Amino acid sequence: MSDNKRNAIIMAAGTSSRFVPLSAEIPKGLLEVKGEILIERQIRQLKEAGINDITIVTGYKAEMFKYLENKFGVELVLNEDYQRYNNTSSVICVLDRMKDTYICSSDNYFTNNVFCEEPRCSYYSALYAAGETKEYCLKVDEADNITDVTVGGKDSWYMIGHVYFSNDFSRKFKEILAKEYEKKETRQGYWEDVYIKFLNQLPPMKIHRYSDDAIHEFDSIDELRTFDKSYIRDTRSNVLKNIAFRLNCIEASLSQFEKIHYTGEDIAFSFIKDGEKYLFDSSDQTIRKL
Repeated sequence: MSDNKRNAIIMAAGTSSRFVPLSAEIPKGLLEVKGEILIERQIRQLKEAGINDITIVTGYKAEMFKYLENKFGVELVLNEDYQRYNNTSSVICVLDRMKDTYICSSDNYFTNNVFCEEPRCSYYSALYAAGETKEYCLKVDEADNITDVTVGGKDSWYMIGHVYFSNDFSRKFKEILAKEYEKKETRQGYWEDVYIKFLNQLPPMKIHRYSDDAIHEFDSIDELRTFDKSYIRDTRSNVLKNIAFRLNCIEASLSQFEKIHYTGEDIAFSFIKDGEKYLFDSSDQTIRKL
């Protein structure tokens, strides 16, 4: 049964530059993970929950998402500022669509369908980090309302995955963000930073705790390999296949990819092979030891 009240916005505009070199070839949301395309799995889960009003905000390699319109009946909105500004620019593009709304990231993998439950209020999803973390950590009151957010913490619940805005929350947040977006520092930051700054002026948002295996987010090929072991032998990257061929090794021998620079079509990154560090630069296709 269709849920005419709730809708969903999937953020898919970013370059995911930390996910080199695969992100230079394909948007992270279009990666195949355990036999499914990440964003397709998320769209199916939304539809299974009766949510058919789905908007995808694109930017980087936007043309690669076009097929989703015919396949799933979703609507695409182009964020032309994705290279200049951070994810606030994506939210600004869809302010008019925010009501009782899920805000999602195209590269999240939900083990089970998190959209089937009926939200009673606004919430931000959270996982628990034992020990030190650099994530956005949450503090809550006795009623589980979020009272503060700090960048970094210890033994803490942290923001990850989807967030749900009630209609009341959306109405107030849209007013604040529209004004704040006139500032350069707002455009360069995350929408979550605006939420944190005005937390006490917004309707309450609760924490929604999930178990460790409920929400997966992959910041690197190495992390993805831990979850989907098929990436150990086959990275799906033409760049890495070429490097493996030139170094006379298998793709499994290459790991710990780190971006050096990533501008336009040119990308440079380091990686480890047999305990030694190498550099690949696409501008001249060179591979050298560091």
